[in-house]
Amino acid sequence: MPAVVVLGAQWGDEGKGKATDQLSKDVDFAVKYNGGNNAGHTVVVNGETFALHLIPTGILSPRVTPVIGNGTVIDLKVLFQEIEELEMRGVSCQRLLVSSRAHLVTPYSLCIDEGSELLRGDKAIGTTKRGIGPTYAEKMYRTGLQVQDLFDPEGLGDKVTEIAKLKNPIIEHVYHLDPPDPVEVTAELLQFSERLRPMVTNTSLVLNNALDEERVVLFEGGQATMLDIDHGTYPYVTSSNCTAGGACTGTGIGPTRIDRVVGVMKAYTTRVGEGPFPTELNNEVGEQLRQLGGEFGATTGRPRRTGWFDAVVVSYAVRVNGLTDLVMTKLDVLSEYETIPVCTGYEIPGGRTDQMPDSAKDFAAARPIYEEIPGWKGSDIEGITDWRKLPEAAQKYVEFVEDRVGCRISVIGTGASREDAIVRHELI
Repeated sequence: MPAVVVLGAQWGDEGKGKATDQLSKDVDFAVKYNGGNNAGHTVVVNGETFALHLIPTGILSPRVTPVIGNGTVIDLKVLFQEIEELEMRGVSCQRLLVSSRAHLVTPYSLCIDEGSELLRGDKAIGTTKRGIGPTYAEKMYRTGLQVQDLFDPEGLGDKVTEIAKLKNPIIEHVYHLDPPDPVEVTAELLQFSERLRPMVTNTSLVLNNALDEERVVLFEGGQATMLDIDHGTYPYVTSSNCTAGGACTGTGIGPTRIDRVVGVMKAYTTRVGEGPFPTELNNEVGEQLRQLGGEFGATTGRPRRTGWFDAVVVSYAVRVNGLTDLVMTKLDVLSEYETIPVCTGYEIPGGRTDQMPDSAKDFAAARPIYEEIPGWKGSDIEGITDWRKLPEAAQKYVEFVEDRVGCRISVIGTGASREDAIVRHELI
């Protein structure tokens, strides 16, 4: 049975939550392999909206075992708040498994995140200030805390004291913030240990055993390709590997076990935070697209930047992830337009290109080259589930995008609900 990776093919917020939720009926395990509570998946089930941050969307399907992998970073306060909110709404979290090797977000991480953004001033990256980047940095510095440290109180206290020695002088004298007290931080972390203990396990072993037993495992990527620390628009990226390779390092399964890699993209483009965005619409058309698409962050509520579909970005995502399939979301949002521009190349200082520039400077200077595609204004496609019932112009738009990005579009979203989708090719 397959191991399927689902990830974002643009800058995030593409509707991965809905895509993974749609697949949950066919899977046994749903795994979050990167990121923390700096991103969210919004899912609508039976008219109810769920905004998930740390917990995989598989939690909403009773037959699925949700797993938080070792590649994630966990703010325990946020995790248990999310668990409580779900259980208050009748969603059981008793099946949730957490990797003993996942790293913990601490008050030191939060202070460093806030202070470094303040210090950057108008050069700020635009992080969510949730401590995600500093936690990954601590992991690389080999000074981080893992979930398993919670079950050794004395050792945890020693490690927190060492972190305080390294971080507090910076927090106090460089960022001019009040440094956390290591005794209080240790006590705060330990208050969660017994609640967390039943969930903690060797998730790499669990997942490999599941694949050996021919059970279906779905890997949910947080953030997206263009925010990947290695392959995104650096430095305006997140702090983890959001691309398909991150599913292996973030869970402890080998690359030969992955059967399918599915990229999720909007029928247009959005971005949150700072950084280059060639097709951005800083005008009333962009604002209209934002309102029509409800483009506000699930985690932060921040308005998303909006623009036309960028085939250069998505074809790049196809290449670096080895995508086998694409899911196009929010096609219905484009029903208000007579014609729809699609970016098929860039003008950069060296001339015209249809490939992602390797130089960050060239990408920042890129100007989009558009092809105008006839729209289907006047035709309401919301909720359509049959490809043959789509207006011909909408079909041609999908086929044009498919041709330009070099990967088949297997599923098309036509509304917010999990049922509002056209399946052209089964993903599992």
